[in-house]
Amino acid sequence: MTGGTAVPDGWVPVCRIEQIRRETGVAAWVHGEAVAVFRTHDDQVHALGNHDPRTGASVLARGIVGSRGDEPFVASPLHKEPFGLRDGVCLDDPTVRTPSFEARVVDGVVEVGARRLVPAVAEVP
Repeated sequence: MTGGTAVPDGWVPVCRIEQIRRETGVAAWVHGEAVAVFRTHDDQVHALGNHDPRTGASVLARGIVGSRGDEPFVASPLHKEPFGLRDGVCLDDPTVRTPSFEARVVDGVVEVGARRLVPAVAEVP
């Protein structure tokens, strides 16, 4: 697991972007949480909680990265459920989600910031 010390603005350096192969993820410890950091085929970076929401196992960084239309996702290695890399919402069941975090690349270094606030899931009638 990677992860560094937070800089004054709250961003935590995780690793150099070249250390994450395209279409894969790495696990990091950020702000006291296990985080999965992903690099897509077009070098975008995304960060989600590393725990599979169904089982609690810390495995999402080992999931399969892909896309459904223009939605990048990671499929959990346990049950193959796809979670959107932008918001952590399960593409097959929007009532299930994992936290998402701000992520960026600065001078070739992947950094993870604050946990994103996600609106409550609307109930289906």
